[in-house]
Amino acid sequence: MGLDMRKNKRSVRQPAVAGVFYPDDEQNLRRLVDELLDVSPQRHQLLACLVPHAGYVYSGAVAGSVFGHLDVPERVIVLGPNHTGHGAEIAVASQDAWQTPLGEVAVDQDLAEAVLDAFPAASRDGQAHWREHSIEVQLPFLVARCESVSVLPICLMHLEMERCLELGEALGRVVSQQDGPVGIVVSTDMTHYESDVVARAKDEAALEAVLSLDPEALYRTVHESRISMCGAIPATVALAAIAGLGAVEGHRIAYATSGDTSGERTAVVGYAGICIHRTENEPSQT
Repeated sequence: MGLDMRKNKRSVRQPAVAGVFYPDDEQNLRRLVDELLDVSPQRHQLLACLVPHAGYVYSGAVAGSVFGHLDVPERVIVLGPNHTGHGAEIAVASQDAWQTPLGEVAVDQDLAEAVLDAFPAASRDGQAHWREHSIEVQLPFLVARCESVSVLPICLMHLEMERCLELGEALGRVVSQQDGPVGIVVSTDMTHYESDVVARAKDEAALEAVLSLDPEALYRTVHESRISMCGAIPATVALAAIAGLGAVEGHRIAYATSGDTSGERTAVVGYAGICIHRTENEPSQT
């Protein structure tokens, strides 16, 4: 009986950076996210996007601009880097839900099982997500754009390029087999702690590769040019995933550095926002 009780107990991941990266109370968080969201009158259904994950005071406007250009479906895969070094190499969230100041966000268990079946090297793992912020900070924006959203958080350590491509192809197959739309969100910051001038130049090279929708070009550019883009692996995986999903066009929505907020230009972090969609999809109207 004790074993059954443990098996049936719901697991809810608690916020790691609420009150630090973003407000930890519902009213103030809703107000801030509403201020940051720049909702466009012409939006596209989320196929894939790239958004930053720093504290909202620094990167929230870039993230808000991206999510404001999108209609978010009820099911979203969120790919983020592993900053902590804990847990599995390819860590599918093991929890039933993630708690946020805006309420619980369900973890999509059907998508989790489909990903684990399609790519057995992935594993359910809570340690990788325990103190990791990169996926958590996207949830308030996703909830603001779709109150009923469920997510599949996947946290990634460094992977060789072939492994990125294989994982991406598997995710693409999973998405294509679903009955309804599934969006992919890549959580990443760009160059870390270089001068504003250097950061912008390096980030431009990486973003050109993203906009070309070429996962191998992005992987090579980041590694050969030593670009400290923390979510380069999630971005490479996502580009490989959408190759079979009809993705043909990317748009740069916003770019900024931490220097734009702090005024300190000698050591900045870059933040970029990109939307990727199918051109055959007509933009939705408000």
